[in-house]
Amino acid sequence: MTNALRITPAPGTEEDEERWLIARAVAGDQEATRRLYDAHVDRVYRLAYRIAGDRHLASELTQDVFVQLFRALGQFRGESSFATWLHRVATTTCLNAMRRVKRFRTREQDLTEYHQLPAGDQAVHPDLRDAVGAAIDALPDHLRLPLVMHTLEGYTHAEIGAALGVAEGTSKARVSEARVRLRQTLALHLEDRP
Repeated sequence: MTNALRITPAPGTEEDEERWLIARAVAGDQEATRRLYDAHVDRVYRLAYRIAGDRHLASELTQDVFVQLFRALGQFRGESSFATWLHRVATTTCLNAMRRVKRFRTREQDLTEYHQLPAGDQAVHPDLRDAVGAAIDALPDHLRLPLVMHTLEGYTHAEIGAALGVAEGTSKARVSEARVRLRQTLALHLEDRP
């Protein structure tokens, strides 16, 4: 590969740079492939961890997602953002793997180790934190995934809809329903709090 292929594109938007990286990765540029991986690996791992609930399995699933992604990268048409397309690949890959492994709901999750929690989390009582984790885990997949994607990962409802193959309004409704169920499940824990 020539050095000309490794020259960084002229400054533009993040989206322009990402499209350039995708084109380079499709052409076989390992540096571009590595940059795409580095830019998205943490987000994919967090999703895999939320689905699997196990660090080792989440790491394996993350690798599986990127294997699938780079095999299919030439099929990315740019009709949605790359992050949305990647999330769809990640969600499908993880859910299919979990169906094969049959490990849904057979785990414990320690939310104190989840690195995306807000910095002020230290003030949350451990019993409440455990109850919230258990309540989220108890939600059915069709409610838990949109809730996690929107609330913890920051995806918009349009991105969630595209990733999960549902309408934007369906995503909003499912997040709302998930929150109602969480409030009901956690009502006893919240009675004593302001």
